[in-house]
Amino acid sequence: MAYLMGIDVGTTGTKTLLINEKGAIVSTASEEYPLDVPRVGWSEQNPGDWWRATLNTIRKVLETSGVKGEEIKGIGLSGQMHGLVLLDKDHRVLRPCILWNDQRTARQCQMVTERIGRERLIEITCNPALTGFTIGKVLWVRENEPQIWEKTFKILLPKDYIRFLLTGSFATEVSDASGTLFLDVPKRKWSKELLRKLDIDISLLPECYESTVVSGRISEKVAQLTGLSKGTPVVGGGGDNAAGAVGCGIVCPGLALASLGTSGVVFVFSDSVTTDSQGRLHTFCHAVPGKWHVMGVMLSAGGSLRWFRDVLGGEEKREARRREVDAYEVLIEKAAKVAPGAEGLIFLPYLSGERTPYPDPDARGVFFGINLKHTKVHLIRAVMEGVTFGMRDSLEIIKEMGIPVEKVRASGGGARSLFWRQMQADVYDLPVETVNVTEGAAFGAALLAGTGVGIYSSVEEACRETIRTNSLTQPDEKGKQIYQEYYKMYRSLYPVLADKFKLLSRLVSSEKKR
Repeated sequence: MAYLMGIDVGTTGTKTLLINEKGAIVSTASEEYPLDVPRVGWSEQNPGDWWRATLNTIRKVLETSGVKGEEIKGIGLSGQMHGLVLLDKDHRVLRPCILWNDQRTARQCQMVTERIGRERLIEITCNPALTGFTIGKVLWVRENEPQIWEKTFKILLPKDYIRFLLTGSFATEVSDASGTLFLDVPKRKWSKELLRKLDIDISLLPECYESTVVSGRISEKVAQLTGLSKGTPVVGGGGDNAAGAVGCGIVCPGLALASLGTSGVVFVFSDSVTTDSQGRLHTFCHAVPGKWHVMGVMLSAGGSLRWFRDVLGGEEKREARRREVDAYEVLIEKAAKVAPGAEGLIFLPYLSGERTPYPDPDARGVFFGINLKHTKVHLIRAVMEGVTFGMRDSLEIIKEMGIPVEKVRASGGGARSLFWRQMQADVYDLPVETVNVTEGAAFGAALLAGTGVGIYSSVEEACRETIRTNSLTQPDEKGKQIYQEYYKMYRSLYPVLADKFKLLSRLVSSEKKR
């Protein structure tokens, strides 16, 4: 029996899994690590934490499974997108990684737009310059930390730093590279024109491959540290969204993935390059060779509920410990006691700014409509509904683009709860299904590895062989009618508050300078 490994370097932790060639999960292991917020709107992590978590989870998976290193035929990598890892010529990390949800680069993004031209930028990259993308982070470091920039030898994305440590290879692949804004997305290669206009040497970037191409092999040192076999192939893999979509079978038209993790992602497959003229959605290369995808991203989806749990959910965490269940389960049980619409309470989930449909780093979270009747359970329900409304924003734009969506596959935290799946079906007015795989990006990375080493003839075949539908939730007529009206109200709030968000941001900045 052949085995495949998938490693997902996420924002909250790294997950490693082992599957057999039939797609059965043999073993999984996860390890969490901290996130640093040095200032409001900033978000950083220590890449060393990813590496320790990767080594520990590989060792744990091998120990618990009993599978020997030589039985593993391929390894696929996935990870949080857009992060900036800078290495010097001795391959040492020069500074903490600036993450995907960091919002410090608004001025640099404006400069990119002015220098390239907005229309030309979208022609090349299929996307506008947004604060989350890697390009702005590179320019920010060059401008604000010149001593770091002068020492920079290589620019890597999070999973590709782990690839380097595993194999010694500097490499990336097209799905993750699309999120740097350095890639010519239609041509699926680095844009020499864009790099020249921004005065960035292409030698700073790693080689860029399709996601199923073998891009490195496990080194002798790593083999000794982990129990893997020296020379085990490591394929390109995928950014977390593209790999997660593969892991849920989003490799053909008609299906949308709604993934509720720290961020929220709505992801649809595309046979050709299709862009939103207003730049509200991202068009990236898919991890399926020669294909693309369209994606909307909200920055604080599950992250909003996590914030609520951490800041206001002390009672629920204590109850969860008593019952030996997850605190989210307790929160969701309480939310289910409240009718749809949370009795007129609406939550805007812009805790880290927003990306889709409002690329606004100054946007902030809001509870709208609160009154004396509202209790904590109303707040919980409003948070869940606000996040789901934010996911619908992306689906509405996808419809405007003429991309067909017949069903939504739920992934992440929003897939585990029948209550949240029903809420999604009602808000989206679409059937919501789940599949037998819940490991998302790590599973998709393993399938990409299997394709790259020839166990499967294609990514599509890999999905057909391993992924099956588990459940189907149809919209409730009454629920969808209620949510239609509340969604209209939700959509009306950001335009009214946009100027106030900017004013508030300036006010906070001026106070810090005093």
